[in-house]
Amino acid sequence: MNNANFAIKQKLTPLLFSALILFSSCSARKKISSSIPVISNSKASENNKQIQKANQEAIAAFVPYTTQQYIDRFKAIAIQEMNLYGIPASITLAQGLFESGTGNGELAKVANNHFGIKCTSDWMGKSYFKDDDNKDDCFRVYDHPEDSYRDHSEFLKRKRYAALFELDKNDYQGWAHGLSAAGYATNPNYPQLLIGVIQKYNLDQYDRPEGEIQKIKREDRVLTQINNNIGKAIKDSVVQNTPVNKLYTVQQGDTLYSLSKRFGLTVDELKAINNMADNSIKIGQTLVISK
Repeated sequence: MNNANFAIKQKLTPLLFSALILFSSCSARKKISSSIPVISNSKASENNKQIQKANQEAIAAFVPYTTQQYIDRFKAIAIQEMNLYGIPASITLAQGLFESGTGNGELAKVANNHFGIKCTSDWMGKSYFKDDDNKDDCFRVYDHPEDSYRDHSEFLKRKRYAALFELDKNDYQGWAHGLSAAGYATNPNYPQLLIGVIQKYNLDQYDRPEGEIQKIKREDRVLTQINNNIGKAIKDSVVQNTPVNKLYTVQQGDTLYSLSKRFGLTVDELKAINNMADNSIKIGQTLVISK
C-alpha cells in the first residue's frame, strides 16, 4: 500500500463506517413491495398521515443488510452498469453503500432509492417527500432497487458529467475526484470517502479494463446519448413532482437573469435544474426556482 492510500485510510474514522453499517448480520431478506404507498404531495392531510404510518410499518418490517450482504446483492448489477456505461462497478457500489446507509436508510427501505436521487423536471415516476437540504425535498421512488441502479447510470448522463465517461472504466480514483469536481456532492472529502470505502471492501476487484476499440465504441454510444439529452423540453412532471412553492410561471418581461436575481440563483443554476440548453423562456412556462 502506498503512503497516499494509507493516509486516506487513516483519515477515515470508524464513525464513517459505523454510519454505513447500521445493523448486525442476518440471513433473511424482505423485499419492499412496489405497492407500498408513498407521499404524493407535500401538504399535511389525514391521508398523508395514513401513508406515513404505512411507510413506518414497512421500515419496521425491513430486515437490514450487512455490508457484505449488500455487496453480494448488488455487485452483479453494478458490473452490468459498468459494461453498459463505463462507470466503474466499484464507484457504483461505493456510492450505493454510502448514500443508502448500506441499503438500510429510509429512502432505500421505503423508496428503493439507493443513491439519494431527487426529482428533476423530467422525472415521471412516483415521489417521496422528506426534509433534506430543504423542507419537503422530492426524491424519486422506484419499484425495485435495481431500477435505482439503472437510474443512477442514466442520471449521470448529463453534460456536466460527460468528461467522466472518457475515463477508463476501471479508473475509480479518477471517477471519485471527477464526480466531486462536477458537483455530485457538496462534501469536499467526498472523493476520499468513496476511495476509502472501495479500498476497505476491495470493491475494485469488480472493475474490468477494456480494450481500446471497446472503449471508443462505448464512449461514442454514451456521449452521443448525453448530447441528445441536452436541451430536451421540460415535461409536465416538473409540476407533478415539485412542491408548489418551488415553482414559478414565467410572466411577460421575465428573463432568466431577472429571475436569477429574484430567487437568489445564478443563471447557470436555473438552467441546470430546469435542464435548459439556452436562455430562452416563454410566457406561461413553469420553472423550478429552488435547488
